[in-house]
Amino acid sequence: MREAAQASTRPLGSLVQRWQDLHEQAERLATLAALSPEPFDDQLAAFPSLLESASQAQRKLAWEGLEDIHAMMQPGLVALQTITSRGKDAGAPALALWREFHAARDAVLMAVGGTVRAESVDVA
Repeated sequence: MREAAQASTRPLGSLVQRWQDLHEQAERLATLAALSPEPFDDQLAAFPSLLESASQAQRKLAWEGLEDIHAMMQPGLVALQTITSRGKDAGAPALALWREFHAARDAVLMAVGGTVRAESVDVA
């Protein structure tokens, strides 16, 4: 937790880079879930400007949230790739991870004053 608090005081570029890295992982996840890649639209691209106007506490929450998403995505993607390398269908678990990613990302957006993306509310 101390590391997350210290990281949140780093330049905003660290948070923005983590945001972009997670969306690159999400592209790989979408492929494994047999979904079209999600466009990086204006609402997602607005994250840096939301951070600029966010308080230090909001930035800390954002950093912790992004770290949590990273901690979920890394082993999840490895597991999904292992499943597919064994010739098995990883669609259902990939879709479950996709939904978790969206829920966590929406929480990060809301923490810095953004809004929930309407199309990410229900991926059925």
